[in-house]
Amino acid sequence: MSRQGLIELEAVLAIAARGSFRAAALELGLSTTALSNLIGKTERQLGVRLFNRTTRSVSLTDAGQTFVDRISPALREIQEAVAAVRSQQDTPSGTLRINAFASGAREILQPLVLEFLRRHPQVHVDLVTEGRIVDIVAEGFDMGLRTADLVPSDMIAVPLGPARRFAVVATPAYLRIHGRPQVPPDLLGHSCIRIRLPNGALYRWQFEKDGNPVQIDVTGPVTLDETTLALIAVHDGIGIGFFMEADVREDIAAGRLERVLEDWTPPTAPLCLYYPGRQNPSAAFRAFIKMARLYRRTTA
Repeated sequence: MSRQGLIELEAVLAIAARGSFRAAALELGLSTTALSNLIGKTERQLGVRLFNRTTRSVSLTDAGQTFVDRISPALREIQEAVAAVRSQQDTPSGTLRINAFASGAREILQPLVLEFLRRHPQVHVDLVTEGRIVDIVAEGFDMGLRTADLVPSDMIAVPLGPARRFAVVATPAYLRIHGRPQVPPDLLGHSCIRIRLPNGALYRWQFEKDGNPVQIDVTGPVTLDETTLALIAVHDGIGIGFFMEADVREDIAAGRLERVLEDWTPPTAPLCLYYPGRQNPSAAFRAFIKMARLYRRTTA
């Protein structure tokens, strides 16, 4: 907010507090003549005199006293609000709103978001996960998180790491009993966890090898729309699941799940944090983008 928008009110309060045009002018950094003209202009706009002036003294009129009593607390709140906003340009604070899809949010939550909050405890992150693509500007988000191929062309994108991969997994017990699929069409003879997309459609599992894409409309006893539920079903031996590699990496390393068809799941687009170009971003916004760029270097 420009100081010019408050100068008339500040001038009235300064004269009332100091009892002198000269002292008030020094406080405000104005000449006495400029201050006198400013008060004259304010009185003309209000249609009343605010001060009784003599060559020796200045005092508030009844109307002036009423005006000062009413504007003092309001102006104080405005000044405090301005100071609070300006402080965010120096010290990261306030709220950052991020829109992401769930699997991406899981990937960056601990290494990026939670680490950022440890470093900047005055910042609050509001992380909203949903499958649909949203207009982050229209819906009031500071930034979004999607794969690079889904970032709008008019946004600034910050890649957050290497390409991602899908992983097809099942428990060792399931594979021991039912066998291991060798090519994607083999899945049609297996029990699979079906995936429902946010728009209600059933997801066809996507594969590719040597430039040849394959889509498989798998079948199975259960259809789920949330990754943690699908993982529970796979761990329980219900069937084979299709996940982002990051969601099952620890299970594979620990031997709880085994991967199949790995040569049919090539790298896909990396995650990107994206945001519109903006003037005067907050310190919290700048700090998060800076940390995101550093995070990219450590994961590349």
